[in-house]
Amino acid sequence: MELNKIYLGNAYELIKQVDDHSVDLIVTDPPYQIEGIHGSGILRKSSSAQTYEAINEGGLDQGIDLKILDDFVRVMKKINIYIWCNKEQIIDYLDYFVKGKGCNWEMLIWAKTDPIPFCGTHYLKDKEYCLYFWEQGAKVYIPYERGKTVFVTKRNQLDKHDYDHPTIKPVELIETLIRNSVDEKCGGGCIIFDPFMGSGTTALAAKHLGLSYLGFEINPTYYKIACDRLQGINAKGELNLFDVEY
Repeated sequence: MELNKIYLGNAYELIKQVDDHSVDLIVTDPPYQIEGIHGSGILRKSSSAQTYEAINEGGLDQGIDLKILDDFVRVMKKINIYIWCNKEQIIDYLDYFVKGKGCNWEMLIWAKTDPIPFCGTHYLKDKEYCLYFWEQGAKVYIPYERGKTVFVTKRNQLDKHDYDHPTIKPVELIETLIRNSVDEKCGGGCIIFDPFMGSGTTALAAKHLGLSYLGFEINPTYYKIACDRLQGINAKGELNLFDVEY
């Protein structure tokens, strides 16, 4: 497949076209497995309720078919992968990569200082999990200044506004993950892969770092947003100088 490109289509099908042992790192944010999304106690008229509605309508609450993990392993040179998830998915991923593949692992947390408001029947959804799995021989270099496992920020509302994606992650955070897990000196010879590309954050982070990227996105709206974002255009059709500078 052509590099530095996002493909529109189903990840479960498109990944069959990716060569064996060709990818240096996967950074991906697959659909979370969210039960009872409409009965979760979110304030009904809040912007947070609208966010959850967008998650539901975009099919971002259905989880993933774990069979795709076999293809993840197939396409990586060495197992070297970051997977964003919610707590309901953690055990499945640990079983596959740690018990099944003998990987090292770490849990990273994005802690939000302005969590989604609830009505009093749940703990706040003030964090998201990112599981990192790597095997012996993967190129991992985590210096002290980039070694923290908890990232504390607000909810990334500006990017949500600019790119109309309800689960968008901060690009600076994704850049840190990539820098910790590939040799930046390889430049375009390193391939960063995201089979659930969303609004294009992983591709943009790789572009910022001078690395190659490859991604898939099944939703035509998000696909266009991601492609435009890589050209410095946000979902409103406005120029984003931060992205154009790279």
